[in-house]
Amino acid sequence: MFHSERDFSLLTNRVTATQAAEQSVAQRQRDVFESHRHRAFSLAFYMTGNELEAEEILTETFVRVFQRSEHPNAGDVDASLIGEFRERFSLEPELPPASPAGEHALGRNVRRTELEAALLELPANERLLFLLRDVEGYPPEGIAALLGIPQPEVQRMLLSARLRLCQKLALSTKPAFEAA
Repeated sequence: MFHSERDFSLLTNRVTATQAAEQSVAQRQRDVFESHRHRAFSLAFYMTGNELEAEEILTETFVRVFQRSEHPNAGDVDASLIGEFRERFSLEPELPPASPAGEHALGRNVRRTELEAALLELPANERLLFLLRDVEGYPPEGIAALLGIPQPEVQRMLLSARLRLCQKLALSTKPAFEAA
């Protein structure tokens, strides 16, 4: 089969190098997954309000990322996650409802559960912008690049999301001290 011990040695070296390369790709993928899974899952959960659907989005996000590149980075993960959101949600802008001045002033503390419920009532595009900017801390120019929309539009939609969220919270259940 082998003509010499040298041929066998060359083949063994190639097999060893291939296995090492495969292990390093797998390790890089594990590192990328571990570095970004919590953020991706959190965004998916707050976009859907459902753990199972968030897990599905997380899985599909990383499958996409690893199919596209052996050396993905945070930008690749973000782009893939946004792609998943675009497939599942309408991310088209919606105009906020008109409200009388001062109606959105809460004048009380808001429970986390109230905020989460109100967040789920926002249109998907505004919910995503709010999560990226106010929860995850992405800069407006980064959001604009990620979503492929102009930065002034990001600012306008973010303002709309915040106003709509305040309105929903103001109209939500009674304050905690009244409910007791």
